[in-house]
Amino acid sequence: MSWVVERPVRGGKTRFTAAYRDPYGRIRSAGTFPTHREAMRAADRLDDAVSANSWIDPVAGRIAFQDYAENAWLPARQIEVTTRAGYNSYLRTHFVPFFGPMPLARIRPTTVQAWVTQASDKGLSPRSIAKYHVMLHSIFARAMLDRVIAFNPCENTELPKVVAKKYRILTPEEFETVIASIPPRFKALVLTDIETGLRWGELVALRPRHVDFLRRTITVSETIVEVSKKDSPTGERMIVKPYPKDDEPRTLHVSQDLLDTLAARIADLGLDRGHLLFPSREVAGGIPLSRANFNTRFWRPAITAAGIDFPLRMHDLRHAHASWLLAGGADLKSVMERMGHSQIMTTQKYLHTLPDADKKALAAFESIRRRGSG
Repeated sequence: MSWVVERPVRGGKTRFTAAYRDPYGRIRSAGTFPTHREAMRAADRLDDAVSANSWIDPVAGRIAFQDYAENAWLPARQIEVTTRAGYNSYLRTHFVPFFGPMPLARIRPTTVQAWVTQASDKGLSPRSIAKYHVMLHSIFARAMLDRVIAFNPCENTELPKVVAKKYRILTPEEFETVIASIPPRFKALVLTDIETGLRWGELVALRPRHVDFLRRTITVSETIVEVSKKDSPTGERMIVKPYPKDDEPRTLHVSQDLLDTLAARIADLGLDRGHLLFPSREVAGGIPLSRANFNTRFWRPAITAAGIDFPLRMHDLRHAHASWLLAGGADLKSVMERMGHSQIMTTQKYLHTLPDADKKALAAFESIRRRGSG
């Protein structure tokens, strides 16, 4: 419904205010005009937009990006506390410094493109820019649903090209030099990781109750995520989650050698079933081990001492585990389940990643070919 309100002004003239009702039934003004006809057209135009479900609140678009992202978009997300902590960090670090006070309705595709350029100039990797752009797109998509803006300025953004990395996988021989350089108190941790391929959070969340010595298995049913206190919704730095990534616990068979190593550790430290297997300090009931502290104080010095000539993260033991399984003849489906992957495409990237895989493939090809010419 639309109409025009006549308003007398000085000099005996009349001004005409266009009026209509928004989707919530509130009376809105479409502006004031010198003629009744112009006012009626403006009122009809916005009334048609309401009827067509394309009406945008002109006032709502004035809200600042930071205000909307932190007080509207983020609270509406149904996500884990750890994911929320990550979003808080991304907003604080990457988005608020650039978009913070800007009204949402004033942010254009060129504005987003300028953010991409600045992020790239500051050294942010193409992969990270693409990841953060997904989050930014989500914020504006929600603003469209809330009728705050008419379009998503993240559409058709030109992003830097992401070049797929070729993993340099640790060989079994190289691993032996690494384990020889690891401080004794962490050898059990590293041996467990290479044999199970656990993610860091899953590894440091292991407890004696997760080890079944009779069935020779380890069950992954918890994970610990380390976040900054300033970004944590709970104020905690170490957040324990009841399930690992993808919300599916899994059970892995392990060797008797590893079980003997873990049994000795449990006995030496006097661990109860609920204690952490790999706490930050070698005491029963210790707090979770910090990844950053472990990397800086123990992992990197050990890698240097081992003479490893390429960047090797603790997480790369997980990649090595998957690659060794596949190189040894394990089928993709079994490796996928052992790794806790939700899609087999993720597991496939570990095929043929050992340094000598190409030579072995060529040798296999030549062997078959000789059979045909013999």
